[in-house]
Amino acid sequence: MVAFICENCARLAVPPSSGIRRRPSTPDFAWPFPIKEVAVPCAGRLQPEHVLKVFEDGADAVAVICCEEGNCHHVEGNRRCARRIEHADKMIEEIGLGAGRLLLFRLPGSAAEDMALGASSQAAASPDPDLGREIGEVRDALLALLQNIPRNPLRASAP
Repeated sequence: MVAFICENCARLAVPPSSGIRRRPSTPDFAWPFPIKEVAVPCAGRLQPEHVLKVFEDGADAVAVICCEEGNCHHVEGNRRCARRIEHADKMIEEIGLGAGRLLLFRLPGSAAEDMALGASSQAAASPDPDLGREIGEVRDALLALLQNIPRNPLRASAP
């Protein structure tokens, strides 16, 4: 299982800065087993070939976790991501891996909150009380998917 996770989804808002690069931060999903997490600056930067390569390497499923609609730092990133994931999912089905192995999830973005902090000069934002529940729902949906799909036929045989 591989999860591509937008660095800006599900993080606390911070005032914008033109000179300081923040360390990537992704939510803690508390996976019950190892899942390869790949932090991306924006899920809209993912290309179908990135997803296809992960399946070629034997992943049983791929999750892409992006910002919710209308709260993306890159304005169109989450919409671009959804279109690309839809296209990649069609290709996965066409090559015979089966549908349902590629999932798109949305968590609250922080673009609007970041801009509000910049305008009001506040120091920090308080966490969304529903965020933990939303992160848990993503984790639970992925675990259910993994229990219900067959192994990837491209997975290399174990030695």
